[in-house]
Amino acid sequence: MFHRSTSIGLQRSEAGVSLVLLDTHAWVWLMNGSRQLGPKAQKAVLRSLASEAVLVAAISPWEVAMLVSKGRLVLDRDVGEWVREALSQPGIRLEALTPEIAVASTRMPGELHGDPADRLLAATARHLGATLLTDDQLLLDYGKAGHIKTFKAGL
Repeated sequence: MFHRSTSIGLQRSEAGVSLVLLDTHAWVWLMNGSRQLGPKAQKAVLRSLASEAVLVAAISPWEVAMLVSKGRLVLDRDVGEWVREALSQPGIRLEALTPEIAVASTRMPGELHGDPADRLLAATARHLGATLLTDDQLLLDYGKAGHIKTFKAGL
């Protein structure tokens, strides 16, 4: 069973709704009801869930499946079923990997580490004007440098 825990004082969309893009680990934490997702992050996500403004990047289902295949993540069900159910939760929507985002991921300003999945997450957040909810220190530092909006996911 999935647990709804968290929207944020973030970027506002045209309708005044906060857009939150979940880093893959934040998505897993949210769906599994993990206490690793901090209380401020939980409140932020809850606000955005109510407005269907919580986004999951297209790369995240692939990342989850890779983590499971490498034994670095254990789920309570088959990974395909987990992904389908996690993406069908109210308020969560899958954000497509567009050609613009793919190209932008290779042209990000400043210093961003080379992990392709993280580059795609950062480019997606930047393209949408969304706040990336992450606990990845390299992405948080990239946000502190002013290149994307970030919010710390963990405690």
